[in-house]
Amino acid sequence: MRANFLFITADDLNYNSVGVFRCPVNNITPNLDRLASEGICFENAHVTIAVCQPSRQSIMTGLYPHHNGALGFDPIREEVPTLTQILRENGYYTGIIGKVEHLQPQEKFCWDFCDDVYNFQNLHGRSPYIYRRDSSEFFKKAKEAGKPFFLMANSHDPHRPFAGSEDELTRFYGYNTYASRYYKDEEIHVPGFLPDLPDVRKELAQYYSSVHRLDETVGGVLAALEESDLKENTLVVFLSDNGMAFPFAKANCYLNSTKTPFIARWPGYIKPDSRNSEDYIAGIDFTPTILEAAALSGKIICDGRSYLSLLKGEKQENRNIVFTQFNTTAAKNSYPMRCVQSRQFGYIYNAWADGKTFYKCESKTGLTYKAMKDAESDPAIAERIRLYDYRCREEFYDFSKDPDALNNLINDKTYGDKINEYRKRLHEYFRESGDPELAGFEKSIMDARFS
Repeated sequence: MRANFLFITADDLNYNSVGVFRCPVNNITPNLDRLASEGICFENAHVTIAVCQPSRQSIMTGLYPHHNGALGFDPIREEVPTLTQILRENGYYTGIIGKVEHLQPQEKFCWDFCDDVYNFQNLHGRSPYIYRRDSSEFFKKAKEAGKPFFLMANSHDPHRPFAGSEDELTRFYGYNTYASRYYKDEEIHVPGFLPDLPDVRKELAQYYSSVHRLDETVGGVLAALEESDLKENTLVVFLSDNGMAFPFAKANCYLNSTKTPFIARWPGYIKPDSRNSEDYIAGIDFTPTILEAAALSGKIICDGRSYLSLLKGEKQENRNIVFTQFNTTAAKNSYPMRCVQSRQFGYIYNAWADGKTFYKCESKTGLTYKAMKDAESDPAIAERIRLYDYRCREEFYDFSKDPDALNNLINDKTYGDKINEYRKRLHEYFRESGDPELAGFEKSIMDARFS
């Protein structure tokens, strides 16, 4: 019997905002925690690029953005095959719920079942009930068609605007969406990369309320699967498209930008309550993994490679680093960044940083960035704001000691040899992948350092 696939995604969920990934906020994600207990968690899973549309298009093509043609919020090139195109051509019934507009052009993704829930009637993708309803309808139609299925269920939580926020009133025609649980400021956890200020706590409470609602959406989709009697032959994968929409997370190359809370369950194939803390997997690896599980390996050429054997608890070589990137924002502002990181170190190249160019992004629109600006009388906060606004050409962090990237070691001579090692690793990636930032990197970094 051919495998079914249920791919559930969160929108702007930080990797450590999930209970099973050590989030300290009480009872934040009981459904995801239960899913993890029935499958495997990966500690070192990363998306390839930390912003919605290019991240999802990279996941669904197995290609770096510069290979699928979508560096930013652009459609992929017409000649690029997609995962769902191949699955449909080989007898799969395909479906999508939510985030339809972030896989373009839509016809390339070949949906048999399609519901774009980002509208007033469907509560802008913020209703667990609607996802359960639509999932049930999809599973019913797949069974009627007598075909194996691939369903991509994309929650719009916890993307801005957050539950109960003033921003919702502006964007959603004067009303707040409903959440079953609204966290209070004193109940939440302030991540280490943000200062603990009153308005930061206020916005984080709204974010965590949205996270909890996301978890209820996941629970609804999983309940619909179980009710359909299709659970036992279905590989379920959950991840987030990028980190939270706060400063130093989404739309960057930090650990909090691309690291994703990856969970997979496949009865009979994946050992329950297991965890992989050794191997790195990336967004570009998803498509070849699903194709291998569907016995369709080799149907398209990918930059990534399958991690199916890792899901089953087997070993793979050369899974000790990951390459990530950023290009342009939704507003078409260009900020090219590239990163190579391992379990210990991360090296970031900010091609755009010239000391004058000002960084603009969605994460600056909320309470948190304003609160940080208002607190610039604190020298430490002022220094963080300066780095966020203008960055520097190179950053180097010991993520094993400093996961929140608070201490840039690029000028620390103690780490000179390591920094050069990671520069060379990134240079190899540039040359091997044909990344368009190669020439600039060679001129500004390699020629200056190694000539």
